Amino acid sequence: MPHRYHIASKDDVSFDEWKNYLEEIRKMVISDLPKTKFMKGTRNLTLLIVLGILVIFVFWGCSGYNQLVKQDETVQNKWNDVQSSYQRRADLIPNLVNTVKGEANFEQTTLQNVIEARSRATQMRVDPADLTPEKVQEFQQAQGQLSAALGRLLMITENYPNLRANDAFRNLQTQLEGTENRINVARNDFNAAVNNYNTKVRSFPTNIFAGIMGFQRKQGFTAEQGAEQAPDVQF
Repeated sequence: MPHRYHIASKDDVSFDEWKNYLEEIRKMVISDLPKTKFMKGTRNLTLLIVLGILVIFVFWGCSGYNQLVKQDETVQNKWNDVQSSYQRRADLIPNLVNTVKGEANFEQTTLQNVIEARSRATQMRVDPADLTPEKVQEFQQAQGQLSAALGRLLMITENYPNLRANDAFRNLQTQLEGTENRINVARNDFNAAVNNYNTKVRSFPTNIFAGIMGFQRKQGFTAEQGAEQAPDVQF
């Protein structure tokens, strides 16, 4: 059976004619390729590109989600440290009040204010998993009221030399001083964790999915007017 494409020997034609023959064969071969095969290959390539983008998209989403979860857990742990530090202070106050009560003619109104402020503060507990700005603000206000009442009590005790010389009272002063320092450290650590978390939530491209996945900005502690420093419990 004769071959479909006939090419003369190179002795019969010139170089240019030889090139023309090759070009004709190339065109004929290309024209014989099924067009449907070419279109199918194009569709497959497009599908692979789309699938690749989706894989990258899902991988990035999972990575961003895991990072947000990690930072959210850090915030919750730091909040637990804050509440633990404040609770330690609250646990010291009953002993302080009882010691002060032993001093004759001590101002009962001041003692009662401390007792009531402690009661409100200890009742205000915030679930670490539900740190809304409103609840954090309420917690801070309750603790701030207790700090103010406690500060007034300690200031008044300066008028009672016998009380200041009491070993039990002086020991409580030392413990309160250390507790206030722990509270400041815990608050600063919490604010730092909140800042890192909020930065991640608001940064592109994580912010695209943060809201969808339920990650909202959190509220840290704010400086209270006149309370830039912890109450001074040194004498």
